[in-house]
Amino acid sequence: MNDTILNIALVIVLALFVFYAFRNSRKNKAKQAELKSQIVPGVEVMTNFGLFGTLLSIDEASNVAEIETSPGNVVRVHRQTLAKVVTEADAVAGGEPRSVEEAMEIANREAEAREKAANPEFGELAEPVVADKDEVVVVDEPVSTDKNVADTTGTDETPVKKPVRRTTKKVDE
Repeated sequence: MNDTILNIALVIVLALFVFYAFRNSRKNKAKQAELKSQIVPGVEVMTNFGLFGTLLSIDEASNVAEIETSPGNVVRVHRQTLAKVVTEADAVAGGEPRSVEEAMEIANREAEAREKAANPEFGELAEPVVADKDEVVVVDEPVSTDKNVADTTGTDETPVKKPVRRTTKKVDE
């Protein structure tokens, strides 16, 4: 009894695997046919290895495509390395950076934000204080306009900056 149930389950799993394999094969064929219809001389293309350029010609007999990467520079590649046709919608969509400089600027901003969050300034809390319902958070008010540092006067009458003191007290009921 158990062997028949196991055999039926294995046959069902095998049938699902074959079904999905054929379905994916059909999808890939349709995608390749659509790409082949879009690839005509004069369009902007991208290769599998990330080379962008304008398609000049395709030789079906030898499977060679000629791509102009910049004015006067022509690259010959195999026709199957043409990955996609680049459109303006692809270039702008997704919020991705359009240049290396823009990508570096975004990366630098993110690194500064991470560094600032990881290293709070002296007297600044790294995480907000959350008090229990029976505790009260007391924050001593600073004298200066800087909210993280209190100005006091030292013994030699020079201003000394001290961190703001934060304490918690239990509320007696």
